This record gives sequence, structure tokens and C-alpha cells, in this order.
Amino acid sequence: MKKTMWMVLPLSAAIALAGCSTYNPYTNEQQTSSLAKGAGIGAAVGAVAGATKSGHHRTDKALIGAALGAAAGGGIGYYMDRQEAQLRQKMQGTGVSVSRVGDQIVLNMPGSITFASDSTQLTPQINNALSGVSQVLKEYGDTNINIIGYTDSTGAESYNQRLSQQRAQAVGNYLAQDGVAYNRLNIQGGGEQNPVASNATESGRAQNRRVEITLVPNQG
Repeated sequence: MKKTMWMVLPLSAAIALAGCSTYNPYTNEQQTSSLAKGAGIGAAVGAVAGATKSGHHRTDKALIGAALGAAAGGGIGYYMDRQEAQLRQKMQGTGVSVSRVGDQIVLNMPGSITFASDSTQLTPQINNALSGVSQVLKEYGDTNINIIGYTDSTGAESYNQRLSQQRAQAVGNYLAQDGVAYNRLNIQGGGEQNPVASNATESGRAQNRRVEITLVPNQG
């Protein structure tokens, strides 16, 4: 009984993390941290895995699995939480938005601040933002970096595909030249695909002209 109660403690601590929150400087709201979410999910998965083991003391095995799962899930969440907080701080006032999707962080760089019309030359404004991005990326080396360029639907599809690839490449080149390891970069042109707004209006087309950097934790 004592052994079982002792093992309950790490599980209880992991579940208690579900009450943890972080401060979002963009919305001025409290939000549940990914550390808490990851720990909670990890605990649940670990508990199920432990409970399915055959043999005696299934309760003990479930508790051990929950504790180990919480540590693994919370570790990734915490790592990305810290990275997200630093990126939000660096990107304030740059025009680059920072959003979170699970354990992934997405930086949206609209065309209005990245490139002049029909150009692949980075603007001074986005150079300053990318400098801040590279500082964070060099600190967090266990993050894979996906860079995808997008265009609106105006013009030939083949031309837009090529332009989106060249713009994504320009962003990737800047980061590499600023010290981010090139083998971490996955650079693609998305062309007209995945619009975030209607191409029927100028405001919608402006939103679709963008470069997105998606940061994914390396779980290997």
C-alpha cells in the first residue's frame, strides 16, 4: 500500500500541472501552458500503457507509466513554451504574427512587410524581424524549421509557384547566413495553395501573399 501511495505522488504532481497557465502578451489573457497540456496528455497515455501490461501490480505499472508519460509530454511542451514566449517578445511591433498549434509554432510573415511587389529581395523591415527569429532558433537547436512561401491566385500558376519557392528560399538563406544550421531548414514553395482568405478581394489576396515559418519539435 505504501508503495502504491508513493507512486501516486508523481502522477498527482503531473495532473496538478493542468492548472498551470502562461501569460499571452498579445491578448493579455491567461492560457494553459503546453507544459501542463503535455504533462496531462502524457500522464493519461502513460497510465493506459502501464495498465495494459500483463502480470501483477497493474496499478503500480499504470502509475509508473503515467509519471513517465507526464515527464515526456511536459518536457516537449515546456521547451516549445519557452521558445514561443521568446519569439512573441522578439516579434512585437514587427508585423509578424506568432500562433501556436499544439506543439508547433507558426510565424506568419505577410507579403506587405517581406517583399516588394513581384520581388524576391527581402525588405529591411523583415530583415530586422528575421534577425530576432534567428537568435531564438540558434538557442533552441532541437526544433525543425519548415519555411513555405505562398502567393495569391493572380497570374500564371507556374509563375506563382516559382515566385513562392524563391521567396521561401530568400528567408531560409537569411536564417542560414545568420547562423541557423541549414540542415534544419525545410524550404518549399506553396504557390497558390492553402489560401487563408478569399482571392476575390485585394485584402484577401494580400493575406495570401505570405511566408510561413513553422517550428516543429524534434522528438528524435
